[in-house]
Amino acid sequence: MADPFDPEAHADRVAELYVRHLNPGWATVIKFMGYGVVEVEAEGCWITDSAGDRWLDCLGGPGVFTMGHRHPEVVAAVERQLHAMPLSSHLLLNERMAELAAALAELCPGNLQHAFICNSGAEAVEGALKIARAHTRRPKFVGAIGGFHGKTFGALSASGREQYKTAFQPLLPGFSHVPFGDADALASAVDDETAAVILEPIQCEAGIIIPPNDYLPSAREICDRHGALLILDEIQSGLCRTGKTFAAEWWGVTPDLLCLGKALGGGVMPIGAFVGTDEAWAVFQGNPLIHTSTFGGNPLACAAALAALKLVREGGLCEAAQARGAQLLAGMKAVAAEHPDLVRDVRGKGLLVGLEFIDADVGGLAIAALAQRRVLCAYGLNDPHTLRFEPPAVITEAEVDHACTMVREAVGQARMLMALADA
Repeated sequence: MADPFDPEAHADRVAELYVRHLNPGWATVIKFMGYGVVEVEAEGCWITDSAGDRWLDCLGGPGVFTMGHRHPEVVAAVERQLHAMPLSSHLLLNERMAELAAALAELCPGNLQHAFICNSGAEAVEGALKIARAHTRRPKFVGAIGGFHGKTFGALSASGREQYKTAFQPLLPGFSHVPFGDADALASAVDDETAAVILEPIQCEAGIIIPPNDYLPSAREICDRHGALLILDEIQSGLCRTGKTFAAEWWGVTPDLLCLGKALGGGVMPIGAFVGTDEAWAVFQGNPLIHTSTFGGNPLACAAALAALKLVREGGLCEAAQARGAQLLAGMKAVAAEHPDLVRDVRGKGLLVGLEFIDADVGGLAIAALAQRRVLCAYGLNDPHTLRFEPPAVITEAEVDHACTMVREAVGQARMLMALADA
């Protein structure tokens, strides 16, 4: 007779595989944070582990699960495509990819009429940087301190935190970085040798940093003045996450190149895209193979993205993100008001909310306390002081209330532990 299933032993076996064959440091971090269990299934806003415990997902990928886990319309679209043709021949016409490019052109603002479909957000950034350089024939790029665009060479070069760069130096030449939100600093850095400025409309991994209202319009004007392109990275902030289809809509700004990923796959398939203007896309006319991808634009991922964009247009996700985001932000502000000596700030737009602690150690204790309460959240990669909350837009009012209650309890527990440590 087989031994009864032991979820703790199961988790230990999986963790050991991480240590031996994946990333031993990450296995240690996961266990320290209280996340050392094995996820087995998910639906909506909830993840179930191998012990049968349900976790409220308030991180959402981060930003991947705007439509929730396994949205039935996205799953159905992928299942249909799987039984027809999951991958493309690359020589015959790919209908799903063509339909997705057209859907993106219809959804995106301004003259963003052309799309390159790839596999991830980082790939989208790489492609946008290449097109900007080829179009302008200029060597320089300007990014923002604290910005995050991915960890491939080009995307990492554009990003603005040295911790992830030092081991890989020298990175690509020609990149400089200025403080985010400082239009004067940006104006000083951009010149007639600048190919593009690359920015997130809201810095996500830096701790949900929202710029002054005149910043993105100023960035647009600065780029136009010097003939540089404006690349906006909406990989995490786009597709209804902030309560608008694209976060840049809050400031009425249209870029020359727009990078997408994460939620584009509807929480079911990995996919990325960068979308551009007629002018930027002229580089493909001379050489249509100047930028390609083996798996980019595969019919399976495109089917998921088409279903996701249908939900963006018709599913009420932006309205839900605004309503539930306002509720979540109010709940986090109430927690901050109870602990003014622990919490420095609360900020957000839609379901993109950051809770910033004065001491990063308090945030670490709060994450562990939330894990005990089966709630998922995490630091910003570029700011260990700030906990990010990015739950799916399908989250209910009751689920947001539950999350806020758990955060209140977790911060209270962190306070108690800090006091014990100081005693």
